[in-house]
Amino acid sequence: MFSYRHAFHAANHADVLKHITLLATLRHLQQKEAGITLIDTHAGAGLYRLDGDYSQKGAEAEDGLFKLLAAVEEKDGLPEPVEDYLDQVASFNPQGEARIYPGSPFLMHRLMRHASRDRLKLFELHPTDSKALAGNIAQLEAGRSISVSREDGFEALKKLLPPPASASGSKRAMVLIDPSYEIKSDYLKVSQSIQDSLKRFPTGTYLVWYPIIPRPEAHELPRRLKTLTNQAGRSWLHATLAIGRGQEGDTGLSASGMFVINPPYTLAEQLRQALGVVGPALARGNGKGWQVEAGGA
Repeated sequence: MFSYRHAFHAANHADVLKHITLLATLRHLQQKEAGITLIDTHAGAGLYRLDGDYSQKGAEAEDGLFKLLAAVEEKDGLPEPVEDYLDQVASFNPQGEARIYPGSPFLMHRLMRHASRDRLKLFELHPTDSKALAGNIAQLEAGRSISVSREDGFEALKKLLPPPASASGSKRAMVLIDPSYEIKSDYLKVSQSIQDSLKRFPTGTYLVWYPIIPRPEAHELPRRLKTLTNQAGRSWLHATLAIGRGQEGDTGLSASGMFVINPPYTLAEQLRQALGVVGPALARGNGKGWQVEAGGA
């Protein structure tokens, strides 16, 4: 149950897609002054060393962040979401070389607004990663604005929705759900969690990452999420990124998707522009490509 460690996969192509989407979504939500409850149901360790044993073993950053950096090194006029993503990663590496990679918790923390009283709720069940996450967050000395719990994020989410009202009386939340999917039941748990969340707080913004792999549950998940969102009368966005198959015998992940419920109206066009750069930069073989579709209310 606890075999998965995101440190093996940090800064890979899936992280590039996930974190570009996350940052673009949060930037838009923060255009309104009211505070936001930010929730990461599967937070991992929060920070990762790209020159460490875990990352170097899989070397997945080579087909993700590092390949993107090499492709855009001398390009001007990058799409704003791509530039923002690379700027955020660079801010954790003041010496220039990308050795530290910020996971979702640290990217969200970097954008939190003290004046608006944004709050960040982090959950991680893996004993080692949960301990590492708590230690990493403690260094921020962020006080009560961030909480870390060794808890099942699917269950914890139920207690947080609807979120508390902000100072202006509005209730706002952005939820990131990205389990490892090593356990087949995670696919069902994700759809059940979204179904429950839309009943508890239909106006929240929900971001779901999932792997695109030859497994029926993986192909069914976005279809199920689309159905649940349409039934709730909400809007949705579905973005996928496939870098193509690697060398013969490579069984690693080559594609993933992001499903966003109640996305910002600007997000679809932002992701099309971003993936128009990221897709070709990371492409490596047959099966490469990207897509952004949107629908719903």
